Amino acid sequence: MSDITSVSNLATQYINEALKPSTAETSKTNNKEAFSDLLSSAMKMIKETNDLSNAANAEQMNFALGYSDNTHDLAIAQQKAALSLQYTVAVKNKVLEAYKEIMNMQI
Repeated sequence: MSDITSVSNLATQYINEALKPSTAETSKTNNKEAFSDLLSSAMKMIKETNDLSNAANAEQMNFALGYSDNTHDLAIAQQKAALSLQYTVAVKNKVLEAYKEIMNMQI
């Protein structure tokens, strides 16, 4: 049951991470620091996504080689990796959408 809770907490964590830079940006006066925070948050999200994907791949290899016979752990690891990838792609799409909107603004 705790694994199911951790999967739902993972989704909430990624949503909060994606929203965190926008709230920090309004409170900061220096745009360079706000962009730096946004970039570091995005890099952290990408690293976590990569780590979860690597963990799912390792779990899959352990299952395929017969080291583990627990399909439950395999399914949880794969679901965590899939969710984190979905949220990372969603954040990337929003960033690209915002960039395109800024580029279309007339000065």
